[in-house]
Amino acid sequence: MRTIVSDRTATANIIVAGTGPAGLICSLALAHAGFHVDLIGPAVNTNDRRTTALMAPALKFLAELGILEAIESKAAALRVMRIVDATSRLIRSPVVTFHASEIGEPFFGLNIPNSELNACLGQAVAADPKITRHLSLVKQWKQEPGRIIALLPDVAELSAALAVAADGRNSPARAAAGISTTTRNFPQAALVFSFAHARPHGFISTEFHTETGPFTQVPLPGNRSSLVWVVKPETANELAALDDAELSLRVEQRMQSMLGRVSVEPGRQIYPLSATLPARFAQNRIALIGESAHVFPPIGAQGLNLGIRDIQQLVGIASIYRSDPGLEAALAAYDAKRGPDILARTGAVNLLNRSLLSNMLPAQMARSAGLGILGSFAPLRALFMREGLRPGSGLSSLASSLREQIRR
Repeated sequence: MRTIVSDRTATANIIVAGTGPAGLICSLALAHAGFHVDLIGPAVNTNDRRTTALMAPALKFLAELGILEAIESKAAALRVMRIVDATSRLIRSPVVTFHASEIGEPFFGLNIPNSELNACLGQAVAADPKITRHLSLVKQWKQEPGRIIALLPDVAELSAALAVAADGRNSPARAAAGISTTTRNFPQAALVFSFAHARPHGFISTEFHTETGPFTQVPLPGNRSSLVWVVKPETANELAALDDAELSLRVEQRMQSMLGRVSVEPGRQIYPLSATLPARFAQNRIALIGESAHVFPPIGAQGLNLGIRDIQQLVGIASIYRSDPGLEAALAAYDAKRGPDILARTGAVNLLNRSLLSNMLPAQMARSAGLGILGSFAPLRALFMREGLRPGSGLSSLASSLREQIRR
């Protein structure tokens, strides 16, 4: 533990509050960029039963940080992603299938158990000499000219030019920055667990759209998959209370037996769904990343992938303003860069989720028409897939293709 003194040259360049995946990755990225980091938060959670689908651009970033190799062996590739309309409504959408090979990729990404991801990230943080770990929570944040101060139970204070709020959807650091939020609670909850199945998944992830939300199966290594089942909160509690045999049967029926006999594994967790968007993404020497910057329903594998883009742009801007990454100009640049991406992604996910919950015929027609066009028109499908992986890459590829056609 470093001795904390008042001279700024002896304090950390940057404080990171939060020890979820976003906080751990951000700390490693900042250290990789040459910053000294004080990472504040509880012990890394290795009991999280959820999984995270990290797309190819995020995996490339983890490779640059030297931590992908430790994760790859514990993950399963996502080579095909499929959307199935499993509603019983009058207007139903056609099945839409996305193949990574259509856009020249071996896979869209990897699905990684959070317990394994967190453990690997925690080990990397512990081994990095530029990261000082504080196993506590911030008691209070204080703003002083030219610095941000975190008061901890075990030390007098930590001082830095910039603090990164990676402390979750109810972020105390965000509140300390004076950043207001807009929150919407949905009449939904996600039941999360893993299961084994008789037939191989073929590295195909299937998202069944139901009247209460998505039922999403994502491959794991071997004949295993993870499941995020979005239903009404009371239904989630009822399902979680079932014995293994009955819940296994319900999963198999909902999946139309496409993976054969199902056997659920221990460790069911329930997460109420909501959407939160802050008024700004940085202010008063505090920058927001991960769930402190954006919360939305688990649709389309966007959560941590969006958080990693937060980290990439924050580290890039901090490197430009290396002598003082908490300057108002630096925070304004981060806010301007993150706004369009976060607003577009949260808006799209929330719109799709609302379309699933809506019983209005126009909403059903619009959703069916949109998915139908995606399924039947290959160029648009390719654009959609590329944009899903990396914002702007789909439009860039389309423009390049058009230029090539004009030359011909």
